[in-house]
Amino acid sequence: MSRILITGANGFVGSAVCKYLRQSGSHLLTGTTRRSDLGVGPARVPMYHIPEIGPGTDWSKAVSGADSVIHLAARVHVMKDRSIDSLAAFRRVNTEGTKALAAQAATAGVKRFVYVSTVKVAGKTSPKTGFSESNPAKPEDAYGISKWEAEQALTEITKATAMEVVILRPPLVYGPGVKGNFLSLFKAIQKGSLLPLGAIQNKRSLLYVQNLADVIAKTILHPNAGNQTFFVSDAETVSTPDLVRKIAMALGKNPRLFNFPLNLLQIAGRMSGRSSAVERLLGSLTIDSDHIRKKLSWEQPYSMEEGLKETANWFNSNIIK
Repeated sequence: MSRILITGANGFVGSAVCKYLRQSGSHLLTGTTRRSDLGVGPARVPMYHIPEIGPGTDWSKAVSGADSVIHLAARVHVMKDRSIDSLAAFRRVNTEGTKALAAQAATAGVKRFVYVSTVKVAGKTSPKTGFSESNPAKPEDAYGISKWEAEQALTEITKATAMEVVILRPPLVYGPGVKGNFLSLFKAIQKGSLLPLGAIQNKRSLLYVQNLADVIAKTILHPNAGNQTFFVSDAETVSTPDLVRKIAMALGKNPRLFNFPLNLLQIAGRMSGRSSAVERLLGSLTIDSDHIRKKLSWEQPYSMEEGLKETANWFNSNIIK
C-alpha cells in the first residue's frame, strides 16, 4: 500500500483528490494545510500544519515515509494583489517553495513527485491546434513565470536524485467548490442576467476536477509517467457562448445572451479594471491532450456535460440563498 502526501489537501482540487484516492482504498494518505485548527481534512485525511510555503519551509515530518507527493499548494491568481513585487511573491511560494519541498522529498526517499503546474507556462493564447508538449514555454504573467521556474527546478532535482517527477499542465479547472470567475458566471446565469457575450467566437479547454483527480491518480504509479510533462484537459472544447448555454442547461435556465461589439467589451474591461477577465472571455486557449491519453492510456471518466451538471448540483445546494 503506497503512502501519499497531498499538499493543499483542503483546497478545491486537494479535496477532490483526497476523496478520489480514499475511495480506491489502496493508499495511505496524509495532507498539508495552512489551517492550524484542521487536524483532519477531506475524507478524514490526517493533516500536517504548514503555516507558510517558501524557501525555508520545513517539510521533513510531512514527507517522512511518503512514497509519493502530490504538490497542489500554490499562490494562485490574486484579483487585488497588494504585493509591492508580485513576481517575487509568486516566486517565493511557487518556485522556491516547490524547490524546497522537492529537495526534502528526494532526501526522504520519495519515489515520485506529481506537480500540478498550469497551461499558462505555455502562454495566454494558444495556436489553432492547441498547446502541446512540443510548444516552447512562453509564460506571460507572474503566476505562469513562477510555475515555469518551478518546473525547471524540478527537472534539475530529478537529474541529481533518484526521485521521478510528473508535471501536469491543466487549463481552468471547474467542479463543485469552484470559485472566481467561473462561479461568478454561474451566479449571473442563475439570476437571469443579460450577458453581452453572444458575438464571441473563440475556443477554450477546461478540465473537470474529477477528471484531474483521476489523471493524478494514474500518474502516481504508471510506469510511463516518470519524468514526463503532460498537458491535460477535457476532450471537449467550448466557445464562451456555448459554455454559457451548457451551464444554463445544467442549471435548468434559459441563457440570456446578446451580441455586443467585441471592441466595446474590451474598452469596458479597461475602464472597469477587468481587462484580464475580459481577455479570457474573448481569447482562445485550447490544449491538445493526445500525449497523455496515448502515453498513459488515459480516458477521462466524465464528460464536460456531466462535470457541469455536478457543478450545478453543488451550486444549487450550497450557493443559492
